[in-house]
Amino acid sequence: MAAGARAWGDAVPLPSEEGAGAPAARVATQAGLLLDQGIGEVVVKLGAAGATAFTDSGALHRPATPVRAVDTVGAGDAFVAGYLSALLDGEGLAGRLERAVTTGAFAVASPGDWEGAPTRSELGMLGAPPGTVVR
Repeated sequence: MAAGARAWGDAVPLPSEEGAGAPAARVATQAGLLLDQGIGEVVVKLGAAGATAFTDSGALHRPATPVRAVDTVGAGDAFVAGYLSALLDGEGLAGRLERAVTTGAFAVASPGDWEGAPTRSELGMLGAPPGTVVR
């Protein structure tokens, strides 16, 4: 991770995706609390709703890449792997979120926890037009 970057597991509980009320506002508030403590970036995975990154400059949301979900095991790990690989490649915030939701989508579209992991050359395949053979 970059200097000063920290990963926070369950330090701040996030609302469930099924929860009533205003979960987006709660997530933003909780992200703000972490930013106020000196965390430089807070990334929240929102499942089928995509992901949002919060920084001192504001928030950036990326919708999920639509796929037919087969198995959700490994989706979080794939999301983080995509995000961190984009960070190591020097991608900006938008590029990191894009790769994270893409690798998460590959994970849920395949059975098992790692079997659907894309190679670099496969990352763009989820945006292919209908009827395109992707594997």
